[in-house]
Amino acid sequence: MRIRRLAAEERLTTSFPLQAYAFEASPMAASRTEEFREYLPYNAGNRTLVVEDDGLTTAAVSAIPMRQNLRGRVLPMAGVAGVTTHPLARRRGHVRTLLERLLDELREEGHALSALYPFRASFYERFGYVGLPRRRTAVFSPADLAPLLRAELPGDVSWERIGAGWATWRGYTERQLRERHGFAIFPEFRAVSLRDRDDRWLLTAVRDGVPVGAVTYRIDDHGGELIADDLLADDPYARASLLRFFAHHVDQVDRIRVELPADELPELWLTDLAVHVEARVSRPGSPAPMARLLSLDALAGLPAGTGRVRVELVGDRWLAGAHLLDGATGRLELLPGESAAAGSVPTATLTAAGLSALAYGVLDPVEVAIRGLGEVPPDAAGELRRIFPRALPYLFADF
Repeated sequence: MRIRRLAAEERLTTSFPLQAYAFEASPMAASRTEEFREYLPYNAGNRTLVVEDDGLTTAAVSAIPMRQNLRGRVLPMAGVAGVTTHPLARRRGHVRTLLERLLDELREEGHALSALYPFRASFYERFGYVGLPRRRTAVFSPADLAPLLRAELPGDVSWERIGAGWATWRGYTERQLRERHGFAIFPEFRAVSLRDRDDRWLLTAVRDGVPVGAVTYRIDDHGGELIADDLLADDPYARASLLRFFAHHVDQVDRIRVELPADELPELWLTDLAVHVEARVSRPGSPAPMARLLSLDALAGLPAGTGRVRVELVGDRWLAGAHLLDGATGRLELLPGESAAAGSVPTATLTAAGLSALAYGVLDPVEVAIRGLGEVPPDAAGELRRIFPRALPYLFADF
């Protein structure tokens, strides 16, 4: 067995067919091989590692070099994707071996964070990953948006195909990256696939010449559905402007289906809006995303409450040792664990998944203990709660 990094063209006959077997209808059509070639430019900057046995590729994993906002800081993030194993080589530890090598390399290159969509969450929890909220899907009738047609709303909307409006869309998502906790976007080489396919409309809410909301969408058929991707809006005015545009489709489509961040509450948008809201998590097929810290450098300088706690990190290849977390200045400082005299500050023992859960804001310290991701005494829980107040991350990128 050997592990090696693929050159771009090699993906056509190695990792791509393995991924197709794992994630698509199978057996694949012969024409699918040629379609793989069209994907190559959008994988150009990925890192793909494979396991080979006697010249046969038996497992593969890729990483997309991305960026993610962690509590206001934009950091390099490795998006792990395409994790797959040959059906005759499963349960031999190949994925574990590949992941360890991949994350070793990415961490050395400065990626402080990593995220993925798991085939099984419990498998990746052992690698220090913790679950993030899944986006919501809301389905409703355009007729129920009629009150918005009479609303006084500032600004206007622009409408164009995504190919023409690509620069506007990319610029707006770049701004969301800077401003929204958990938000992650693709590198340019991958992101332009949306522009090149040009199979969406782009609707943008504009105020004083500045985009304040945006959504891409398509219509499947007359009398069918208007299918919107993630609805992004700076404020309720921007969201209402986008929805008012959708209201004008009442005689064209039967339903509107829109993807939403977990903090959106469409049942409260309008008084008589009949809406079905769902966040479906299933295995396989519809996982919630997961993320982890790859380096403690990700925590240095984060906005923090005035807590002070000693944490002992255990059971992880990349995060280990005792560290003092101090938020007295409003920015988190990481000091050697020996900086605190024994007994002078509360101490918690955390796994990498436990610390990641606190950093991303998805679990309370008590929940970390309940989930078996650490041992958190009450005094340490109070300090950790102040340092890492709950927050709702929104990953956005789907890979």
